[in-house]
Amino acid sequence: MKKYGVNELRKMFLDFFRSKDHLVMNSFSLVPHNDNSLLLINAGMAPLKPYFTGAEIPPKRRVATCQKCIRTGDIENVGKTARHGTFFEMLGNFSFGDYFKKEAIAWSWEFLTEVVGLDPQRLYPSVYVEDDEAWNIWHEQIGIPAERIFRFGKEDNFWEHGAGPCGPCSEIYYDRGEKYGCGKEGCTVGCDCDRYIEVWNNVFTQFENDGKGNYETLQQKNIDTGMGLERLAAVVQDVDSIFDVDTMQALRDRVCEFAHTQYKADEKKDVSIRLIVDHIRSATFMISDGIMPTNEGRGYVLRRLIRRAARHGRMLGIESSFLSRLSETVIEGSKDGYPELEEKKEFIFKVLSQEEEKFSHTIDQGLNILADMESELEKCGTKMLSGKDAFVLYDTYGFPLDLTKEILEEKGYTIDEEGFGACMEEQRQMARKARGTTNYMGADATVYDQIDASVTTEFVGYDALRAESVITVLTTQTELTEALTEGVHGTVITQQTPFYATMGGQNGDTGVISCASGSFIVEDTIHLLGGKYGHVGYMAEGMIKTGDTVTLTVDETCRKNTCKNHSATHLLQKALKTVLGSHVEQKGSLVTPDRLRFDFAHFQAMTPEELAKVEELVNQEIAAALPVRTDIMSIEDAKKTGAMALFGEKYGDEVRVVSMGDFSKELCGGTHVGNTSQIATFKIVSEAGIAAGVRRIEALTGDGVFAYYKAAEKELHEAAALLKTTPAKLLEKIASLQAELKNAHSENESLKSKLAKDALGNVMDQVCEISGVKLLAAKLAGVDMNGLRELGDQLREKLGEGVVLLASVNDGKVNLMAAATDGAMKQGAHAGNLIKGIAALVGGGGGGRPNMAQAGGKDPSGVEAALEKAKEVLASQLA
Repeated sequence: MKKYGVNELRKMFLDFFRSKDHLVMNSFSLVPHNDNSLLLINAGMAPLKPYFTGAEIPPKRRVATCQKCIRTGDIENVGKTARHGTFFEMLGNFSFGDYFKKEAIAWSWEFLTEVVGLDPQRLYPSVYVEDDEAWNIWHEQIGIPAERIFRFGKEDNFWEHGAGPCGPCSEIYYDRGEKYGCGKEGCTVGCDCDRYIEVWNNVFTQFENDGKGNYETLQQKNIDTGMGLERLAAVVQDVDSIFDVDTMQALRDRVCEFAHTQYKADEKKDVSIRLIVDHIRSATFMISDGIMPTNEGRGYVLRRLIRRAARHGRMLGIESSFLSRLSETVIEGSKDGYPELEEKKEFIFKVLSQEEEKFSHTIDQGLNILADMESELEKCGTKMLSGKDAFVLYDTYGFPLDLTKEILEEKGYTIDEEGFGACMEEQRQMARKARGTTNYMGADATVYDQIDASVTTEFVGYDALRAESVITVLTTQTELTEALTEGVHGTVITQQTPFYATMGGQNGDTGVISCASGSFIVEDTIHLLGGKYGHVGYMAEGMIKTGDTVTLTVDETCRKNTCKNHSATHLLQKALKTVLGSHVEQKGSLVTPDRLRFDFAHFQAMTPEELAKVEELVNQEIAAALPVRTDIMSIEDAKKTGAMALFGEKYGDEVRVVSMGDFSKELCGGTHVGNTSQIATFKIVSEAGIAAGVRRIEALTGDGVFAYYKAAEKELHEAAALLKTTPAKLLEKIASLQAELKNAHSENESLKSKLAKDALGNVMDQVCEISGVKLLAAKLAGVDMNGLRELGDQLREKLGEGVVLLASVNDGKVNLMAAATDGAMKQGAHAGNLIKGIAALVGGGGGGRPNMAQAGGKDPSGVEAALEKAKEVLASQLA
């Protein structure tokens, strides 16, 4: 048997099923679409749920994919053994009501034995204990002896996930030989050792589970198969584990190079090596799909993976940042199957480097916090860190429990792991509650789930803002209906529509749907599953019903303004790349008739000069009157033209490429102006950070800019009127007022100083001597802290050497100020400690340096006692 590489096996599988008339689809993004039940795609069938349930009609009844997946349920075990990993590729062939068990079993056998070349004598199928049909196919059609076909129960060979489609499975196991076995007598398929390894799983989706244990046979029976690519490679290459297959071995060797160590020389180091290899794959693919490190959701999963890998790098002695360099090896090994990795590599490196650098500061901070916790444990005489404290380290500083345990165990401490688990469970419960009510698809359950999957809508609004069509579906807010009457809120679905539905950051159109019998106000237009457009709003008058022919009219002014703002975002993105660099990537946008918002990847605030340059560049291209052209082509041809695509966006076989002269070219399904001159003008009104490595620009175009300047002009005139001048002389007037204010402030300070001196009077006769050091302690009235400091300086000069203490009651509050000369300090006087010693008597606190200190208080009745106490405090300092 030839030892095929990972990339070869992926291609062989997809080519094989292409030859069996399957549509080979590219891997979907790791970010689930319309599935709130998942943070990340974790199985090959997950993105295809709508086709299995009938919510959407598949592009073809036979499909094959190699889907990138992430599972983090056993993340704590990753690295500890060679079995566990978070990232994997799942090969799958799927039938949506087309072929069934006979073909699925035959093709799985053909691929494994004839294409890959696995020894048929080392392959063992299993079936669900009640599935005689599958057993007979294996025995009679494929020719597997009865003793080599295993029947397993529901736990092993029946796939179901609560209510919804489900069915029996048939797995295929491969005997890797005695060297991988446990050596126990009777070791066979189903043993927990590594000898008999499952390589393929055929799931026969033939039942519907009502969630109460009742099963009905589905009219449309489906096939869902899965085969882990890395696991298949381990079998074909005859290596110990997935960490030894060609692509992962290259990563493993790179980690060893960075750490100046060897694999399998030290088991403790091997754990770290395997963990880093796995986590950097997950992180690289997640970032390529537009996921950014954050403290919640899938962003938190990414942050945790990066930080665990960085920490284990430290444990291996890797001193410098290394994850971006390691990611380069991931990209090199996987770009054949996932070209987006190569396209996004500079951005991937930037995110990894920044997050690793952040963690390098965070971990030191966390270690300091842990040290403080250890001190508290020592003071309390306990040897167990509370679960709550351990969770704080985990949740706030990214310290996995094993890191905290490891550090504490070295010093003889343990952790309340039950308490930690309780905190984790509380967090999980909160996350579950946040998901709300969901249907089988994982999306929020709505009235739209009841609509026939065959209903679709054709969008005709690129070239028209008015169209006639037939109503196919009407809904209220809770149920399907045949008619809507005046005052009722609901949704209208038609065969065709000129209304653009919210997508790609562009807001849905508004307008009116009308016929002779009624008028429906469209407040929003939304995309629904299966290519349906929902016009959401209310009946203004009369009645409409399904089957009515209606006129759909888009609000022309709103659409035109939206087009201006959308086209401006394209110019803005190119301008940002030109001014800031190629790392700029769109991270989100909002286009409305009134304004535009553009989120982009950049790692520091833009300077005023950069903002001015971007704005100038966009306005230059608007003035250049560039023609805006739209071409429809394949995604591959679009990428060849250099058109920019969005992170994580789901594109069909054909895409729209919007070009603005030679300046901008993007994949976009939105609506645009015909020429950039129609935008008229562009103005950036704000730039700010909204997340780690993500900035946001808000801007205006056309009439919005004119309204902005009109409002600014109005404020300018109002400000000038308040200052009794004209806008032209406003700066001159402000400068004059500032000079007057400065002079008035100076005069005020002089008056305050004079009043303070008058309030002080002749206090030199109040000087007393404490252990050879002069002390002047005096009470004043109505002097603020600045005045006390100024008087203190003057009195120190008069005193020569000694300590000055002044107390003033001002608006019911007490100010204390103490000052000590150099000579007094040499004898032990300390102004800061003096203030600390007496401040409590006036209901306050404070302190300061040895030569100068101050405090505030709320209790004027304690002033006399404080001044008297000062003698005692000073005496103790001089003793």
